[in-house]
Formats: sequence, structure tokens, C-alpha cells
Amino acid sequence: MITILIIDDHPLVGDGISTMLNGESYLKILGICKTAKEALAFLKTNQPEIILLDINLPDMNGLALCERIRENNNSSKIIGLTSTNEAGIIVQFLSKGANGYLLKNMERDELLLAIREVMNDKIFLSKAANQKLLEQYNTVNQALKSVPILTRREKEILGLLYEGFNGPQIAEKLFISHFTVETHRKNLMQKMNANTTQLLLKKAKGFNLV
Repeated sequence: MITILIIDDHPLVGDGISTMLNGESYLKILGICKTAKEALAFLKTNQPEIILLDINLPDMNGLALCERIRENNNSSKIIGLTSTNEAGIIVQFLSKGANGYLLKNMERDELLLAIREVMNDKIFLSKAANQKLLEQYNTVNQALKSVPILTRREKEILGLLYEGFNGPQIAEKLFISHFTVETHRKNLMQKMNANTTQLLLKKAKGFNLV
């Protein structure tokens, strides 16, 4: 028996998936959560084998929730469930520890195949998502290698740069020196292979980092 948790704030999605899986005796839906808060509470006492996770939730970004889940749970297989088909988001989601990515217009057979594949420790991408990824990268592994790994402080500074703050303003806001801000900015530019702040922010947007 493969147990499943659905995390999605649209009741029709949960009902639709339940209908899709109806009749498959080896699958059991443990619960349907509509918010990240509800899901995290549910996961404190339950460990489903499959988590179908909506990327857009009302109280937390699905990417952040995926990362939170992975902090305490390495065994559940997480499959993104979304209508967003962008290479940057797909790569970011997989880099957070997800095992698959499905679009909400999926067919029943594709959902069942995704469940089988991730349970066999494979990464599964819907046909459309896979095509979108291959438009920019040769393989999934290459895509994952391309994602820059940022420190907490680098993420803070990147976010403030995106909001329009300059170096001295960021230094004052974070209570650090202007020199430290510039060091982090240069490190960010090196990690993203950008020679201007404008290009840095453009690439960060593409990776869904801001």
C-alpha cells in the first residue's frame, strides 16, 4: 500500500486526484491539506510515501515548503503539482529535494507513472516539463548542477538588491559593513556568472531566487 498526502488549496484538485486514483487498491490517500501550516502539522504525526505538493500555496511558497519538509523527512517522495511550466522553477524545486514535477493538466496514466517512477528512486518530469527543461539544459543532472547554492546572507543581500537597495543601504539595514556587502555581491556575481548587478538580478529571477 502506497500512502499519499495531497497539499493543495483548491478543493477541486484534491477531489480530482482522488477520483483519478479511485480503484487503485495499492494506493491510499492519507489526507488533503490546504495550507503549508496544515501540512507541516499533519507531517509531524504522519509520514506518507508520496507527497503531491502544489507550488503556489496561500501561506508559503511551495519551494520553501519542500525545503522545510526535507529538513525532517528524507523518505517521502515529493512531486510538484502545478500549472507553472518554467525551467527555473522546475530546477529550483528539484534542487530543494523534490522527486518529480507534474502539471495540473496531467492525465491519469501520467500520475500513476509518476508515482511508480519516484517510488523506484527515479526523478519524474511530465512530458511538457521535461521538454521545457531540455530547451535550456541537456539533462536533468546538468540543470541541477547549474543551480547556484547560496548562503543565508547571500540570499538576504540578493533579495534587498532586487528590491532596489544599494550597497550602503543594505549595510545599514543588515548592520554590516559596506565592504562586507560588496564581498557578498561579488560572490553572488561569480556564482551566477554575471558581470553586472542587472545581469545578476536577471539570472536570479530566472532561477526563481527572487
